[in-house]
Amino acid sequence: MRAAYIEELGSPDAIRFGEFPDPVPGPTDVLVDVIATTVNPVDTFVRSGGFRTPIPFPFVIGRDVVGRVAETGPGAAGFAPGDLVWSNSLGHGGRQGATAEQVVVPADRLYHLPAGVRPQDAVAVAHPTGTAYLALFTHGRVRPGETVLVAGAAGNVGSAAVVLATQAGARVVATANPRDEEYVRSLGADVVIDYREPELARRIQDAAPGGVDIYLDTFGENDIPMAVELLAERGRIVLLAGVEARPELPVGPLYKKDCSILGFVISHATTAELAEAAGTINRLLADGRLRPRRTEEIPLDAAADAHRRMEKGELHGRRLILRTGLEY
Repeated sequence: MRAAYIEELGSPDAIRFGEFPDPVPGPTDVLVDVIATTVNPVDTFVRSGGFRTPIPFPFVIGRDVVGRVAETGPGAAGFAPGDLVWSNSLGHGGRQGATAEQVVVPADRLYHLPAGVRPQDAVAVAHPTGTAYLALFTHGRVRPGETVLVAGAAGNVGSAAVVLATQAGARVVATANPRDEEYVRSLGADVVIDYREPELARRIQDAAPGGVDIYLDTFGENDIPMAVELLAERGRIVLLAGVEARPELPVGPLYKKDCSILGFVISHATTAELAEAAGTINRLLADGRLRPRRTEEIPLDAAADAHRRMEKGELHGRRLILRTGLEY
């Protein structure tokens, strides 16, 4: 098969595209013919070594995949050749990645694609929505009636967080560029504030006079002093971005409010947590409430350029979809 792979950690220039040994499924694996994959920030961290994880060299890059089942191991129950499926946890933890014509996926990390959902749409939202789900539910423990602050609400993770929080019965206060206000409101946000507002904290306090129950900063700036100031009693700050961030921590105000800070990366999620998130993702995909804002389709051999564009910040909410040419 053909694949995009690396033989050492490094810049996008380390990515090669060419012939790669065909993957062979084990007893509890599923062999999938790839229709589409995409590029996430975490893929660039894995490729560069910014996020350390077991990697077998040569290593196929990429985390997310939508495809069609080609073959199943004898212990891979629930899947049959021809099924449309997806996964968002390849390319780390010793597993080969998704930027290839075929991939092997452990059965407990694979999910059926709902009928009528375009593979390009599913692969575009799988990783950001899974991240948002873990932030809000697994770690943030959001409850109906609570107020959720989503910073960076027009981005891929931010927009998914707005949809999920709204569906959970929470009230959403969002920050975004003014040009994205209409879009963010269309996702269900109750209030949208310009993130460049000089008196941002005051504007958020005006919108949430009782305080913020969950604070999500999808930008990764992690202004912890401001976040603590905005929290309601027993509020939660959930950290999900900002690898290099080293903010000040106002310990006194934090503990006097009975508040907490929780951090996570989706790479450490258990298969049970990922499967729980996948159930919600599939439900929202099937209902048409979860769709990417903008996508751009490129060929599989453009993976190195896709990584360069991701690292240069050129995408601005656009999702790059790498296609193999396999029809669905």
